[in-house]
Amino acid sequence: MTEFSSILSTSGVRGAYRSSKELSGLPGPEAATAKGESFSEMLQTATTGAVGKVREAEAVAQKGLTGEIGTQRVVEATLELESTVKVMVSMRDKVVEAYQEIMRMPL
Repeated sequence: MTEFSSILSTSGVRGAYRSSKELSGLPGPEAATAKGESFSEMLQTATTGAVGKVREAEAVAQKGLTGEIGTQRVVEATLELESTVKVMVSMRDKVVEAYQEIMRMPL
């Protein structure tokens, strides 16, 4: 069976990230560079948003277990969490790849 990450293209991940930012109303990387935000600030904003999504999904799952929220909402929160995790893992991989490339540069 083909591993999902092997068929996931970089442009697809960027498109999904952009779409998720548009849906959530949060600024994407284009907005960050337009207002002069540094790369590290952009990464911090993205990771803070991801941690918030994880906490939201966890709270929804707990409420789903107690019966306060319906199954449909729990499934939606889980799917949102899955896409957030995939985007963050992709971002992490790109940062590590860039770091390794810099380390291979001759002085």
